[in-house]
Amino acid sequence: MNEISSSQINLSPEEKRLLLAKLLREKASGEKSVYPLSYGQQALWFLYQSAKLSKAYNVAFPARICSKVDVSALRQAFQGLVNRYATLRTTFKVQNGKSVQEVQGYQEVYFEQIDASTLTWEQLKEKVVKTYEHPFDLQRGPVFKVHLFTSSQQDHILLLTLHHIVYDARSMGTLLDDAQVLYSDAKAGRVASLPPLKSQYADYVQWQTQMLAGSKGEQLWNYWRQQLAGELPVLNLPTDRPRPPLQSYQGASYTLKLTETLTKQLRKLLQTQGVTLYTLLLAAFQVLLYRYTGQEDILVGSPTGGRSQAEFDEIVGYFVNPVVLRASFSGNPTFKSFLSQVRRTVLDAINYQDYPFSLLVEQLQPNRDPSRSPLFQVLFNFLNPQRLGEVPGLLVPSETPLQASWGQLELESFELEQQEGQFDLTLETVEGKDALFGVFKYNTDLFDAVTINRMAGHFQTLLEGIVKDPEEQVSKLPLLTEAEQHQLLVEWNNTQTEYSQDKCIHQLFEAQVERTPDAIAVVFEDQHLTYRELNTRANQLAHYLQAMGVGPEVLVGICVERSLEMVVGLLGILKAGGAYVPLDPAYPQERLAWMIEDSKLSVLLTQQDQFLRLPDNCAKVLCLDSDWGKIAQHSENNPDSKVASDNLAYIIYTSGSTGKPKGVQIIHRAVVNFLKFMSQAPGLTSQDVLLAVTTISFDIAVLELYLPITVGAKVLLARREVALDATKLIQVLEQSGTTIMQATPATWRMLLTAGWQGSSTLKILCGGEALSLNLANQLLDRSTSVWNMYGPTETTIWSAVYRVEPGNTLIPIGQPIANTQIYIVDPGLYQKYDSLQLVPVGQPGELLIGGVGLARGYLNRHELTDQKFVLNPFSDEPGARLYRTGDLARYLPDGNIECLGRIDHQVKINGFRIELGEIETLLSQHPKVKEAVVMIREDIPGDKRLAAYVVCDQEPPPTTSELRRFLKDKLPNYMIPSAFMFLEAMPLTPNGKVNRRGLPAPEGLRPELETTYAMPQTEVEQRLAEAWQQTLQLEKVGIHDNFFELGGNSLLMMQIHSKLSTIIGQELSIVEMFQYPTIHSLREYLSQQQNGQLSSQPSDDRGQKRRNRLLARKRQS
Repeated sequence: MNEISSSQINLSPEEKRLLLAKLLREKASGEKSVYPLSYGQQALWFLYQSAKLSKAYNVAFPARICSKVDVSALRQAFQGLVNRYATLRTTFKVQNGKSVQEVQGYQEVYFEQIDASTLTWEQLKEKVVKTYEHPFDLQRGPVFKVHLFTSSQQDHILLLTLHHIVYDARSMGTLLDDAQVLYSDAKAGRVASLPPLKSQYADYVQWQTQMLAGSKGEQLWNYWRQQLAGELPVLNLPTDRPRPPLQSYQGASYTLKLTETLTKQLRKLLQTQGVTLYTLLLAAFQVLLYRYTGQEDILVGSPTGGRSQAEFDEIVGYFVNPVVLRASFSGNPTFKSFLSQVRRTVLDAINYQDYPFSLLVEQLQPNRDPSRSPLFQVLFNFLNPQRLGEVPGLLVPSETPLQASWGQLELESFELEQQEGQFDLTLETVEGKDALFGVFKYNTDLFDAVTINRMAGHFQTLLEGIVKDPEEQVSKLPLLTEAEQHQLLVEWNNTQTEYSQDKCIHQLFEAQVERTPDAIAVVFEDQHLTYRELNTRANQLAHYLQAMGVGPEVLVGICVERSLEMVVGLLGILKAGGAYVPLDPAYPQERLAWMIEDSKLSVLLTQQDQFLRLPDNCAKVLCLDSDWGKIAQHSENNPDSKVASDNLAYIIYTSGSTGKPKGVQIIHRAVVNFLKFMSQAPGLTSQDVLLAVTTISFDIAVLELYLPITVGAKVLLARREVALDATKLIQVLEQSGTTIMQATPATWRMLLTAGWQGSSTLKILCGGEALSLNLANQLLDRSTSVWNMYGPTETTIWSAVYRVEPGNTLIPIGQPIANTQIYIVDPGLYQKYDSLQLVPVGQPGELLIGGVGLARGYLNRHELTDQKFVLNPFSDEPGARLYRTGDLARYLPDGNIECLGRIDHQVKINGFRIELGEIETLLSQHPKVKEAVVMIREDIPGDKRLAAYVVCDQEPPPTTSELRRFLKDKLPNYMIPSAFMFLEAMPLTPNGKVNRRGLPAPEGLRPELETTYAMPQTEVEQRLAEAWQQTLQLEKVGIHDNFFELGGNSLLMMQIHSKLSTIIGQELSIVEMFQYPTIHSLREYLSQQQNGQLSSQPSDDRGQKRRNRLLARKRQS
């Protein structure tokens, strides 16, 4: 050793520090050690490689120092930490194809002092946040940084930042305690007084490797294999935006402070239940997730300390190991019994916590999706920083700054949001002295702040319900705040309106006859009837029918072609007091026979041409044309029928799940209320001409026939052939002076396809199916207004309406009409547990309708009536009912309702729940797409795929590549259809709705791409192409074809990924596959990696590879 010169003895403390650092560097320059990563580090290293610029795994300790700081001593203290803990001077790299960490023998601490004297408080906070968010370079280091922002001698912000790969919560307490001692020693000029460490992180890695290779490792694996057996559920939280194809780790947070009262109640409850606060809050959080998703099998991650061995307690490093906590809500348990289940699960998880999560994922091989974290997408954590010491306690959320003494320095808390966006959602519960906090950390690519704020309110309401009655079933625990309940139950259902509730449909018409007897009421081609003439004929028929025994509750069939006689027949039946049953002449005889038999018709009105085509029946038949001579001999006066507003007006048969149609019974009062509202919105006056195009077998014809003649307007009846012929229909529209027309989206599309230019005086009503944004905008450009109409037959035509506005980004169904209530409830809770629970704004649920428009029920189907028409728990009216529509919908923040499709159109593929209507809606927004239908197909048993059927209205039509790119910006990969079929028109049912059963199976042809086909050139390319063809079910694949444009998605890519090792003889990450989505680019990348040497030998099986890795690591350590 060199002798120390006299000049060196007289050095200042700072000069001595620099000299010592130099000597240590020289000594340690050749001292480096390399060892494997722990399993936990492997997972973080993989995440780092896939998102190197992410701040999601930056961890910080911020504090305000409110005293004078000896900066030199502080720097020396943190240098002492770097010297003491190997993890703080570690870098990471790939060596010989394996990920390793390299510990530097000496590394100078990253310490930067920033002059903040000229910054405002807001500017200073912004600078601290940006410094915290700066990404780490794990390959070059450092992994530990110290920043000191100095505003004055007595005012500083200290920011310690580390990458999570070398640090966990327990490490924070250790570092802060040691730094306090080292600062005091340095300031006093003393040698560091900390005792030497007995072990380092490398010792932990060696222990973990040996443990997993032994019997203990097998025991741990057996537990988790059993605990996570069967299909592993994917948590489908409702999101505000489509999920990106790759995790983004963009996050934010919201902090909820529970009241001191609720905190005390929770602490009291945990004592009576014999559980910890962690277990109680975890159980409540799992109930919240259950209520948000309706899923009875839920997986939640939760970090454990990972320090089951006492020798590692004081080591700084990443020991945390998340465990998967599985919760079952089967059987609708009480919260108390569910809490017992959670307690057992938690205790077991703690006992078996040493099995690494990343190894668990590798062993279980769940369906992988790059847009989500594996096994669980939601994390729960419980922290009590105060247990780690006074200084870590500064991290407890607080409305006012907290103070703590740190040796000779006075600290104050500094708020800094961190570690957000790692998962879809994280609830970090923090125990303070007098209150509990819930920090909701969320991925901002998925959720809006207002959604998470609302969720936090629901969590608090849930906790309040739990402490009030822990014996309550989880399905019935309160979720909504009082303000939300009032909004959903009262504000948005405040529809009470006066109407003529004692009147019948025909009486409204009779009143209009008195007002405008000589105005034209109905026109059919070159024939017409005035109001007086129509009333006279209907009266004559009514008297005749009464003589035949027709009266209240007597069913009369009517099977006629569209004509003046049809309108006379309908009004005549109503005036006689009877209820009509429309029988469409175009229906098959078998269907007509069923309807006639089921309804037990007493009388059947028809025409001579239809008479011989009718099936045999027992009804009395009356022909409105050939028998009119004897009908006309009856009185022209309005008959007295004794019919009341609660008597049947008509029965409409709709399709039934059994294959037999079911009759929906509608009373007069329901129609009268409907007509009153429709006359106001969308609105109809005596100056209007309504073109009626809908068959009377479809209930929306009620609006077309009765609304005009109750307000003095004119009905223009279109012949069936005209209604189905776009050219003829356009001609009628343009020549008749029509001012309003109602039709299904299919009919409006038909007109647009035929070149219809519209009319500036036409009011458009569109209903019967979902109105796409694309179609709505095209119609808006061709009319004075467009109205989206929604409602099932069982609630009397339309129950909600919405006027389309320019600039709409989606087309809602609007709000309930007069004297109608709409509720959106959790569908799963009702179907399974008979519990009607409202869902929050923005959350999908089943749409239920109440009010005066409800049908009486289904004819002769009492059991089905009881299933679909249920008691209304939200109403004070005795016997009030709700109709279960089976439609999936959600409330928008402005009170409008968005319909998301049928609940029975909700499908599940590989654990992912998919709403077909969402894909259809988005696909229909493409400017060249006129109509789109999406189906799930299983043309090969066990292999479910999404297929899209598209009708285009522009030439040239879009390529499949174009449509995929369009959807890719809006949907996750697994929701993009695998196949696109281009059709000239959709097959339709007789009512003008899309006939899904008539859609053809997709062809296995290579789709029309923008890339020219190029055949495989090498053996490897050929084998890759074969794997792609097999997975994508295509007859050929080109080497320049993009996997996703061929119909691939993230789930199918996982299938390809599992086959690659046998094809190329090496492991390849899923991220690399996303980066090289063509066979050619992938083959070139692999060639560069292996210098062109691709193995044709199959790789070892997965279990053997795991054993080999463990043994190799054991030898290395």
